[in-house]
Amino acid sequence: MLVTEHGNLSQGIGSLRIMSKGKHNYYPDSPSVRVSKMDVIIPFSPDVPCDSNGQRMWWAFLASSMVTFFGGLFIILLWRTLNYMWTVCCHCNAKKKGSQRGQNPVSHGDGIKHTKETVAALSEVGWMTSVKDWAGVMISAQTLTGRVLVVLVFALSIGALVIYFIDSSDPIESCQNFYKDFTLQIDMAFNIFFLLYFGLRFIAANDKLWFWLEVNSVVDFFTVPPVFVSVYLNRSWLGLRFLRALRLIQFSEILQFLNILKTSNSIKLVNLCSIFISTWLTAAGFIHLVENSGDPWENFQNSQSLSYWECVYLLMVTMSTVGYGDVYAKTTLGRLFMVFFILGGLAMFASYVPEIIELIGNRKKYGGSYSAVNGRKHIVVCGHITLESVSNFLKDFLHKDRDDVNVEIVFLHNISPNLELEALFKRHFTQVEFYQGSVLNPHDLARVKIESADACLILANKYCADPDAEDASNIMRVISIKNYHPKIRIITQMLQYHNKAHLLNIPSWNWKEGDDAICLAELKLGFIAQSCLAQGLSTMLANLFSMRSFIKIEEDTWQKYYLEGVANEMYTEYLSSAFVGLSFPTICELCYVKLKLLLIAIEYKSDIRESSTLINPGNHVKMQEGTLGFFIASDAKEVKRALFYCKACHDDITDPKRIKKCGCKRAKMSVYKTVILACCFDCGRSERDCCCMSASAHRPSEDSAEQRGFPLSPVSRYDCSAAVRAFEEEQHSTLSPKRKQRNGNTRNSPHGSPKMMRHDPLLMPGNEQIENMDVNVKKYDSTGMFHWCQSKDIERVILTRSEAAMTVLSGHVVVCIFGDAKSALVGLRNLVMPLRASNFHYHELKPIVFVGSLEYLKREWETLHNFPKVSILPGTPLSRADLRAVNINLCDMCVILSANQNNIDDASLQDKECILASLNIKSMQFDDSIGVLQATSQGFTPPGMDRSSPENSPAHGGLARQASITTGANIPIITELVNDSNVQFLDQDDDDDPDTELYLTQPFACGTAFAVSVLDSLMSATYFNDNILTLIRTLVTGGATPELEGLLAEENALRGGYSTPQTLANRDRCRVAQLALYDGPFADLGDGGCYGDLFCKALKTYNMLCFGIYRLRDAHLNTQSHTSLCTKRYVITNPPYGFELVTSDLIFCLMQFDHNAGQSRASLSHSSHSSHTSSRKSVHSIPATNRTNRAKSRDLRDKQKYVPLQTRFPPTRA
Repeated sequence: MLVTEHGNLSQGIGSLRIMSKGKHNYYPDSPSVRVSKMDVIIPFSPDVPCDSNGQRMWWAFLASSMVTFFGGLFIILLWRTLNYMWTVCCHCNAKKKGSQRGQNPVSHGDGIKHTKETVAALSEVGWMTSVKDWAGVMISAQTLTGRVLVVLVFALSIGALVIYFIDSSDPIESCQNFYKDFTLQIDMAFNIFFLLYFGLRFIAANDKLWFWLEVNSVVDFFTVPPVFVSVYLNRSWLGLRFLRALRLIQFSEILQFLNILKTSNSIKLVNLCSIFISTWLTAAGFIHLVENSGDPWENFQNSQSLSYWECVYLLMVTMSTVGYGDVYAKTTLGRLFMVFFILGGLAMFASYVPEIIELIGNRKKYGGSYSAVNGRKHIVVCGHITLESVSNFLKDFLHKDRDDVNVEIVFLHNISPNLELEALFKRHFTQVEFYQGSVLNPHDLARVKIESADACLILANKYCADPDAEDASNIMRVISIKNYHPKIRIITQMLQYHNKAHLLNIPSWNWKEGDDAICLAELKLGFIAQSCLAQGLSTMLANLFSMRSFIKIEEDTWQKYYLEGVANEMYTEYLSSAFVGLSFPTICELCYVKLKLLLIAIEYKSDIRESSTLINPGNHVKMQEGTLGFFIASDAKEVKRALFYCKACHDDITDPKRIKKCGCKRAKMSVYKTVILACCFDCGRSERDCCCMSASAHRPSEDSAEQRGFPLSPVSRYDCSAAVRAFEEEQHSTLSPKRKQRNGNTRNSPHGSPKMMRHDPLLMPGNEQIENMDVNVKKYDSTGMFHWCQSKDIERVILTRSEAAMTVLSGHVVVCIFGDAKSALVGLRNLVMPLRASNFHYHELKPIVFVGSLEYLKREWETLHNFPKVSILPGTPLSRADLRAVNINLCDMCVILSANQNNIDDASLQDKECILASLNIKSMQFDDSIGVLQATSQGFTPPGMDRSSPENSPAHGGLARQASITTGANIPIITELVNDSNVQFLDQDDDDDPDTELYLTQPFACGTAFAVSVLDSLMSATYFNDNILTLIRTLVTGGATPELEGLLAEENALRGGYSTPQTLANRDRCRVAQLALYDGPFADLGDGGCYGDLFCKALKTYNMLCFGIYRLRDAHLNTQSHTSLCTKRYVITNPPYGFELVTSDLIFCLMQFDHNAGQSRASLSHSSHSSHTSSRKSVHSIPATNRTNRAKSRDLRDKQKYVPLQTRFPPTRA
C-alpha cells in the first residue's frame, strides 16, 4: 500500500511505515516510495532494514565499541611494555654509572650538590600527579562534590535505561534523524556526561589495566560509542544499551553515600536485590536483541518479534525452572545463551531469592521510628524489659487515680518481645509503643526521638546474679543517652549503693534538672531499718508511693480497714492563698479537718540555697504564696482542694467535695515568696522589728514569680540555742546541689516539743551538761547526720557464743544474714545508717548484732567499722544455739536477709534460706529463767508537767513489766523476699491465696515481710513528682545527703567531724515514732475516742503529726476470751476523722527532735536504756481501779498486755 503526494492510498508490495514525531528520513533515490514535502514514507518489514538498499549497519555500532575497547587495551599494554623496557634500561645505565663513579670518585662538594638535586626532584610533585589527585577528589565519595557526582551518574544511568525501555518498542535498527528525535538527543547528552566521567575515572585510576576491565568501563564501551555512530549514520541500533542495567549493582553504594542504609542487613538485602534485578534485566535485553534480529549466518531470517517485557518474563520462568513454553527462544544465539544462562541463573535464583526472603522476613518487626504527636509528651523506657517489669510499670504509671496521664510510653529494647509481652503492648496500644534497638546505638536513640522525650527511665534487673555488672550496664546506658542529648532527664534504677557514685562522674548528670538514681538496696534496707524503729512503717510507706485502687469490703474485717488505707497515695499541690500567714500546724489541722487532706511536709527554695523539704516544721514557719505541700490523699482530684480553698467562699462548707475553684479574685502571686519566721530567736521580736536580721533578707528577690522560692529569714549564726542553731543551719547549709533537697530537716517549736522518753529518776531537767558538751570528741560524722566512732578492727566486735550469752542483750536488733565469700554484697551500711541517725541520742541507739558467715561480714565490715554499738556473732541464722546466745527473744526486731538470693535458677527457691530461718525462729520456745528485767515506762510527758507530782508519778504513768516471751511467734521479725509469691510460706495460719498480690497478703500488711518489687512504683512516682523520692529518701535513709554520697564515693567510709553549731543543728530533724494509747497524755482518747481528736491534740500540743495506726488484727472483735485474740498487727494509713480508736492502738507519728532527752547521766544512760527496752517484752494487766472511767465493754482490752514505746512498739505478747 502506497501513500501518494495527495494523501491517497494505493496497493503496493509489502507494507509501508510512516515515520513521524521526529523519526522522518528522506531518500530521493528510493524506487518504491514517493516522498512529499510533508512526510517521509519508509518501507518496513521484519526482514527488511530501513536502508533503501536493504543493508544493515549493526556491525558499525558493534565495531565502534570493539575498536574502542581493544584499541584502548592495546595502548595500555603497549605503554606498560615500553615503560617496563625503559625502566630496565635506566636501571642498567644506573649500574654502569655507579661503577664508573666508583672508579672515578667526584669531589665531596659535587656529591652533596647531586644529592640535593635528587631529593628536590623527588620531592617535587609533577603536574600529572596533581591532575590525578584532583580527579580522585572529584569522583571520591568522601567529598560532597564526589558524592554529588556519583549520585548524578547513577541517576543518569537509570535515565538512560528508561530511554532504552522506551525505545525497545521500536525496531532493533531504525533510521532516525538526530535533530528531530528527542529521546536520541537526551541519550546523547547523557552519554557525553558519561564520557567525561569516564575520563575522570581513567585519570584517577592507579591501575589503568584493571580500570579498563571493570564492569562499569565495559558498560561505557558498549553504550557510549554507538550513540556517536548513530548521529553520524542517522540511524539507531538498540544494540547493547541494555548493559546500562548493570549500573543497578551500585544502588546499595549510592544509598550508603546518602546515609540511608546503615545496618548490615539492609545493605546486604539491597545488594542481593540489585544484583538479581540487574542480571535479570541485562539477560532479558540480550534475548530481546538476538530474537528480534535473528542469526547473522541465517541472514536474519529466523527472527521473531518479542517485546522486551516478554523477554523479562521468559528469563524469570527460565530461572525458576518452570518453563511454561508459551514464550521460547527460536534463534541459535538465543538458545545458546539460554543454555549457559540457566546454569548461572538457576544457581542465582536458588541462592539469592531464599536469602532475600529470609532477610525480609527477619527484618525487625519493631524497627520503625517514633512519630511524635503534637501536644502529647512521650517518655522512653529501656533497660530490663520483661513481662513482669513492664506490667508492674504500666499498672502503676497508667493508674486511673493519676490525674489525666497524657504521656505516651516508648519502650526500647534490643530483643523482640515474646507473645505475652506483645499481647500486653497491644492491650495498651493507645499509650504504648515498642521499638527494637539499643540505647547504646545513637541511631536507635534518634528513632525514638530521645531529644524530644520528656524523660528516659532505665529499669534494672533486680534478680540478676551480678548486681555490679547490672549497675555497670545501666551506667553505660546513662552515658550513651547523655552523650546523645545532655539535657534529657534520666531516672534510673541502681542495685548497689556504692555504684551511685559513678553517676556523679558523668558531666551532664545534673540533680538540679531532675536526674535521679533510685538505689534499690539503699531504699530496701532503709525501709527495713525504719521497721526496726517503727514496725509496719515499711508497709505504710510502700503503699503510699504505690498506686492502688480502692477495694471496698462490706464485712467488718481487718482487710476492710487496711484496704481503705492502701487507697491513699502521696501527692503534691500548691497551697491556696487563703493559707498565707498561717503556721504549718494550723494549716495541717485545717487541711485534715475541713479538706480531708493530710499535709505532712512543704517544699521551699531560698535565695541562699537550693530547694529543700521541711517535714512537719514547727510554729516558727508561716506560709506565703506559692508554697508547695506534700499531701496524703486517695486521688489527685482531692488534693486540688488545697489549691482551690477560699476562706470567703468555703468557710461554711462542711462537705469537702463541694470545694471547687471559686470566682473570687485571688491575691496576685508575690514576686518575693518566702516562708518566714514568726519571730527571731535572738531578740524575740517580729521579723519587721528585728535588728538581728540581715538586710539582704528584706531585699526583694530577683527570681520570677514562677519560681518556688521561700528564703527563710536568717538569724544569728552562733546563737547558743539549739533550736536557733538548727534553724540557721537549715538556711546556710549547702549540702545539696540538687533541685530537690534530700534531707528535709524539721524544726522544733520554741515553746517545747512532745517528749517520747523513758521515766528515769536520775533525769535532771536543769542540768546543762548535755551529751555534746565535749566538742573535742568526734561523736558524729562530718555532716552531723549520723553517729560516728573511730574505726574498729573486726576482731574487737566479734562475740563468741558464750560471750554473747553472758552479755544479756536486750532491746537490740538482730540481723540474720545469709552469705559467703562469693556472695554479692547487699550493702549492710544502708541498714545501719538509719539506725545510727544523729536525731537519736546515743543512749537511744539500739545495739545491732549480726549473725552470719564471718567471711561475708568481713567483706561488709569496711563500710560498718565507724558505727557504734555493732557486734558480730559468727555462725548461721539456722542455728538455734546462736539465736539463743544473742537473746533473740529480747530483741526489738529480727531482720532476715540473704545475699545468695540471685544465684538460684528456680525463682521459687530463691527465698528458701530466709523462709527457713523465719519458720525456725517462730517455732522456738523460751522460758523465764533468763532473768527478770525491771523497768518503768512513760508515755509522752507534756511540756512543763511536773514529774514529781502524784498524778504524773512513775507509778501512775506506767507499771512494771516482766519480760516473758515464751514462743518465737511473738518475736518481731521482718523478712526480705525476692519472689513475691513466696510470701505464702511465711505465715502458716493465714488464708492468702498463692496468686494474691503482695500488698494484699497478711505478712506484708502486718509489716513482717518486704519485697524489693514494691519499689518498682517509685519509677513512675518519681517521674510524675520528683519531690516524692526526696521525701521518701529523707524518711527512710536517716538523713543521707548528696554531700554524704560524695564523701562515701571518695573514701567509702564515714569521716568523723568535730561538733560545731552547724553540724549539731543537723540533728534537729523530724523522725518517725509510734505513740502508745495505753498510758500517757492520750490515754483518755484510746478507749473509744476519735482519731481526729487525737490528731488535733497531738498537733496543737506537741507539734506531733499523726498519719496512721498500727492495730491488732482482731481488735475489732468483741470476744470475751482474750486468749483467742491474735497478737499480729496491721497498718491503717491516714484514718478518717471519726475513726474509733482502741486502747491497744499504736499511732504512727512524726515527732520533733527532743533536746531534753539527752539530759541524763552518761554513766547510766546505757543501763537505763537496756532495762527499759527489755521491759517492753514484759506483760501486765491494768488494775481496774486505775481505769474506772472506761466503759465496761473495754474490760477485756484492759486485761491485755499493751505498753507504750519510745520509737517502736512490738506486737503485744500473750
